[in-house]
Amino acid sequence: MSSVKVKATIVEDNTGIKSQLPILITEQGEVGSVTDYLLKMEADGASNALMNGFIQATSLLLDYMEANKGLFEDPKMLFQTFAKRLYTGTIGEDGLDPSGLYWVPSSTDNVNKHIHRLTAFTDWLANKHGAEPMNPLRDATPHEQRLNYAAWYRKNQNDFLGHIEDKTVNKTIRKARTMKGRTPLTKAEDDALAFPDKHWESFYKDGIGGAKDPRVALRDKLMLLLMHGGGLRESEAIMLWVTDVLEDPYDPEKAIVRIYNEVDGKAPEGWRSRSGTKTREAYLQEKYARIPRKRMKGTAYVGWKTRVVDHRDNYIQVQWFPADYGKVFMSLWKSYLKYRASIDCHHPYAFISFHHSALGNPYTLNAFHQSYAAGLRRIGLEPNKSEGLGPHGHRHSYGRRLERSGLNPLVIRRCMHHKSLESQVPYTGKGQQEISDELNKATLQLANPESKVKALDWKELVEHGFDDIDPQGYFTGKHPKLRGK
Repeated sequence: MSSVKVKATIVEDNTGIKSQLPILITEQGEVGSVTDYLLKMEADGASNALMNGFIQATSLLLDYMEANKGLFEDPKMLFQTFAKRLYTGTIGEDGLDPSGLYWVPSSTDNVNKHIHRLTAFTDWLANKHGAEPMNPLRDATPHEQRLNYAAWYRKNQNDFLGHIEDKTVNKTIRKARTMKGRTPLTKAEDDALAFPDKHWESFYKDGIGGAKDPRVALRDKLMLLLMHGGGLRESEAIMLWVTDVLEDPYDPEKAIVRIYNEVDGKAPEGWRSRSGTKTREAYLQEKYARIPRKRMKGTAYVGWKTRVVDHRDNYIQVQWFPADYGKVFMSLWKSYLKYRASIDCHHPYAFISFHHSALGNPYTLNAFHQSYAAGLRRIGLEPNKSEGLGPHGHRHSYGRRLERSGLNPLVIRRCMHHKSLESQVPYTGKGQQEISDELNKATLQLANPESKVKALDWKELVEHGFDDIDPQGYFTGKHPKLRGK
C-alpha cells in the first residue's frame, strides 16, 4: 500500500471555521493536490460518501503507479491499463501476482465510478497545473454521438426549460472520453426492497416495540411510523425537531409533521439572528453553537437527499397513508415528549439517545440501525436488504401502497417528494409476487373459448421429442409406463 487515508483538521483562513476531511498520506508526506481537490469538493457541497469514494479511487491509482513505476511514459496508456486491471484483477491464472497488488476483479459499476471520479480529478489537475489529462476527450464516433445525445435528452427532458435549444449540445455530443468504462447490465426494478406486509404488525408491536426501556420503544416506534406510514427516509426522520410536530387544525388527533432542511430551512417560532438571518443554520449556531448535521463528520453526520420541498420555508411535509398513521403518531408523540422533556438537551432534535454513555445526545443513524436489527431479531428475523428487512424497505412499502390504491402518479410524486415521475418507479413498480399473481390469474382465463391464447395440453406436449432423456418411455410418449403410478 503506497498511501493511507487519515482524518485531518484543515485551517484555510483566520476565521474560526475548520474543515475535517479525509486526506491521503504517502512516504513523502501529504498528497497536496488530493487535499486541494477535496477542499473544492467540500465547497461544492459534496457528501462524505463522494469524498470517500474519490479517496478510494485515488488510493488505488497511486498503488498501481507504485507497483508499475517507470513502466508507462504515456499517462493515457497508464490510465487505460489501470482501468483494465480494475475490471480483470491483477492475479494470473497461476494464482500469482508479481506486482504484489493482488486485486480481485471489481464490479462494472464500481470501476465506472472510479473512472468517472479520477477523470474529473485529473481534468482539474490539468486545468490547474497545465499537465496532460489522463483521460482526455476525443472525437466521438457516430454511434457515440447518438448515445451522447440520447443521454443528454434523457437528463434534460424533465427540465421545465428543456424545450429551449441548448447551443452547447452540438459541441458536447461530438466528444467522448478516451476511457469511458464498460456498459453495465440494465437492471429491472427489484421488488424485494419493500418491507414484507406480513411482518409489519409483529415488527412494530413486538420487535421495535419489544425494547425493555419504554423510552427506546416509543422513540423507535415514532421513527418507524414516519418511515412506514409517511414514506420518509431514515435520514429525514431522524432530523425531526421538537418544534415541528403540530396538531392538524381539521383533526387535532392527527399529527402534522414537517422536516426542514437544516441549512436553508426557516428557523422556528419567527426567530432571526442579530444580523437578521432566519435560517436554521444560523439558529443552530447562535442558540446552540452547533453546525448542521450534514456538515458533521463521523457518526453524527446525517445527509439530506431530498431535492424537492413542499413550501418556501424549505420543508417537506409528511403525508400519512393510510391517514390513521397520523393519529397513532400523535398519540405516541405526546407520551414521548414527557420523556424527552425530562432530560437536559442542548439541541433541538426530537429523537435522542437514552443510553447512559450518550444520554440526551441526538440519536445517530448507527444507533438506530442497531436498535432496528435488535427489533428484527426479537421476532426471529435477521436484517436482509434483499428481502426488504431494512429501514429503507419501509419507504418502498409506502410507495407500493400508494400505487396499489390507484392514486394519480402526480399525487404519488408529491407524497414521495420526488423531482420527476421516473424517480418513483423503483417504489411503485409491480413486485415479483404481484406479477406472479397476475400471470396465474391470466392463466385461468385461458380456458375461456374466446381467449386469443390457447392453454397448453401437457399430455400432448410430451408425446414426442423426449427419446433422449426418457428412452424407456416411463414418463413420456403416448402410453407412459408409469402413468398413474
